[in-house]
Amino acid sequence: MAEYVMTVGLEVHIELKTETKIFCSCPVEFGAPPNSNICPVCIGLPGALPSLNRRVVEYAIKAGSALNCSINKLSFMDRKNYFYPDLPKAYQISQYDTPLCENGHLDVECDGRNVRIGITRIHIEEDAGKLIHTEGGETLIDCNRCGTPLIEIVSDPDIHSSEEAKAYLKALRAIILTTGISDCRMNEGSMRCDVNISVAPEDSPIRGQRTEIKNINSFSFVGKAIEAEYHRQIEILKCGGTIERETRRYNASTGKTESMRSKESVEDYRFFREPDIIPVHVSAEEIEKLKSSIPPLPAERKKLYVEEINLPEYDAALLSSDITLSDIFDSAAKLTEHKKALANLLLGEVMRLCDSEEFYCPITAKSLAELSDMFGNGDINSSTQKKLVARLWDDPTLSPRHIAESESLWQIKDEERLLPLVLEAIEKNQRSAVDYKNGKTNALKALVGYVMGKTGGLAEPKTAEKLLIENIFKC
Repeated sequence: MAEYVMTVGLEVHIELKTETKIFCSCPVEFGAPPNSNICPVCIGLPGALPSLNRRVVEYAIKAGSALNCSINKLSFMDRKNYFYPDLPKAYQISQYDTPLCENGHLDVECDGRNVRIGITRIHIEEDAGKLIHTEGGETLIDCNRCGTPLIEIVSDPDIHSSEEAKAYLKALRAIILTTGISDCRMNEGSMRCDVNISVAPEDSPIRGQRTEIKNINSFSFVGKAIEAEYHRQIEILKCGGTIERETRRYNASTGKTESMRSKESVEDYRFFREPDIIPVHVSAEEIEKLKSSIPPLPAERKKLYVEEINLPEYDAALLSSDITLSDIFDSAAKLTEHKKALANLLLGEVMRLCDSEEFYCPITAKSLAELSDMFGNGDINSSTQKKLVARLWDDPTLSPRHIAESESLWQIKDEERLLPLVLEAIEKNQRSAVDYKNGKTNALKALVGYVMGKTGGLAEPKTAEKLLIENIFKC
């Protein structure tokens, strides 16, 4: 496989978080009853005229600014023509030769390397509807999604592994979430990806024929689809075959890609200017105003966490990768001196309980700060902290300090309380005591474990260890 090089470009569709659709006043609402949010514009009835939603343009400019793009002060809407079974008017209003944003880039970290991936363009367009295939062989059409505003972010073919692709998508999602223009819920289709991939011998001066894999909605599946298609193309080339230009889908059940149809060329789309929408003019002042409204991006937050809070690079990268996680950390960090303990709490037990691609934490910033202080000050141990997090996850209204107080969960640091147990540990574990006296320092762990067991894990280990060392030679 090392003899062949893959080249990948990604087309990422982002559903914008607007209240209404791109060309009409119908609401954008996930999960609404089929065909309940439609109008003559959505379904392209004769004489219905589209009107461009200003917020869509503003959101696209924010995305372009965050991704280091040049913003075109003049752009146009175009008709992209081919038969859409789920878009009744049989053409899509999109942008062709004058997209709103061009020539950007995104820097990502992958396998310890910094990789710059170019952004060819970002353009605005409308979404198509949804086909629902019944068990009886019928196909139903739900037009609710018709006209939902999208931006399409097209990367340069700068990606050469499935890991780079996933790193790019995760970094892209983090940036888009930070701008606030989309919720990027991949399970709901508000962020989905088309993969363009070609394979060629390592010494080939030209790329191979590319195929497209449509509508992938998870990071994991993107990686698996790329690997599956990479191996499929190599096998064809090794057998002397040729790669067909086609559109494929990834089948998660089989772990393979499957042919859908031959791939259209640009000429097939017969682009021409949308006659019912005037050109989009944006002033330099408007662009600068929108750019200045973007909160600190993940790279800026990571730098702040490393330089001002002294977090490790790895922790800072994880915290800044999700705007919700980053916001919760920032809020709680203002309330605690133990910021490293807070980072460990969020990236450890909280992330384990979250267990999804989208970060979610019901525990309040105040409670997270209290837990960090309690652990950082040595008032509770890690086991107790986990118990308290689980309790607060189920009922965020509880107070961690109140639970610890009412249930006697405080770590025992009182030497007078621990001394009798220390002496008992030495008496009951004579062999370990003798081993320690003879220089086997690891034997102390058994004695500390005895004390911990007698206190239900609440003894402060360092205090117990100190008392054992002080008393073991006296016995």
